[in-house]
Amino acid sequence: MAESAIGVALVGTGFGQKVHIPGFQAHHRTQLVAVYHREIAKAQAIAEQHAITHACDTIDQIVALPEVDAVSIATPPFLRSSVAIAALEANKHILLEKPTALSVEEAQQIEALAQQQKKIAVVDFEFRFVPAWQHFATLLAEEFVGTPRLIKVDWMVAGRADPARAWSWYARKDQGGGALGAFASHTFDYLAWLFGPVKRLCANLTTAISERPDPTTGQLKPVDADDTCTLMLEMASGMPCQVTISSVTYAGRGHWVEVYGDRGTLILGSDNLKDYVHGFKLWGAQGSNSLEEIAVPDAIAFPKTYDDGRIAPFVRVVDHWVNCIDQGEPKAPSITEGVYSQLLMDLAHESNNRGSWVENSRDSDLRT
Repeated sequence: MAESAIGVALVGTGFGQKVHIPGFQAHHRTQLVAVYHREIAKAQAIAEQHAITHACDTIDQIVALPEVDAVSIATPPFLRSSVAIAALEANKHILLEKPTALSVEEAQQIEALAQQQKKIAVVDFEFRFVPAWQHFATLLAEEFVGTPRLIKVDWMVAGRADPARAWSWYARKDQGGGALGAFASHTFDYLAWLFGPVKRLCANLTTAISERPDPTTGQLKPVDADDTCTLMLEMASGMPCQVTISSVTYAGRGHWVEVYGDRGTLILGSDNLKDYVHGFKLWGAQGSNSLEEIAVPDAIAFPKTYDDGRIAPFVRVVDHWVNCIDQGEPKAPSITEGVYSQLLMDLAHESNNRGSWVENSRDSDLRT
């Protein structure tokens, strides 16, 4: 018996057009049947460009379509919760971009409703699906480094280093803008995936570029969202972790995760500043030996890659989502992992506001 196609509606057409549309069109089980934009003319233009049947300018229209089985939500963070709730209340599955919402309370509300409606909610934590990251996880599980002694994460890029880059929602803390939400949401997820839960953390969130030009008038508008995050974490195991994230570093070193253990060292990194998925390589050493590059097995390589490196792992996220829908059971990374990442983001804001370490005493039911 042939597997049925899953009709998908897309809400959010920035990242959605760059990654979600080609990703869904590349997957053999998903069919894009509707697209939303608040301006109907733009919705119609996007639908025509990508051969999508329905163009809508309200969420109510999107979720009322019988052809829509699921909704992919690639909006800015401040809109995600309301769209997710509307979709779940209409009995649709959802795929959420990260960060999941604006607060852990919003994320928990989405999780509770998905469970109540018996619908699958998955979060696009792409790094779990990148071959080099998957082999990194395997080597850690096989105790290549032994017992880890230190984790060090650097993620430094120049995407917002130019003060002339236009002001947008990304400049607003209250709308979920900033490097913490864009980058650390991923970091908190992969640290939980690879190393377990966080016991406590200390965060310093800063804004180097405090004004940006309005895209319409050119007048400078205030920026209160962070563009640099420095964090210290103590994992539940007692292991220390240091994280430095910035979106305003010209010629930044890219994205690197270093693990130092009592048997050896593993380093995963990419210096590709134009594409945050392409370019990852692995190096390892045991004992006092020198670091050597470790090949990623062909068996886990992407069957197809794209000019935009984000598309190939997104196709794997879609495949994961489809499998969860088929089986009627959410598996990581699901909304549960989204809630956990959101919790740590909330704690990072709390720590920054207090200027002190914050204990993670609120996650007994959330830990990965």
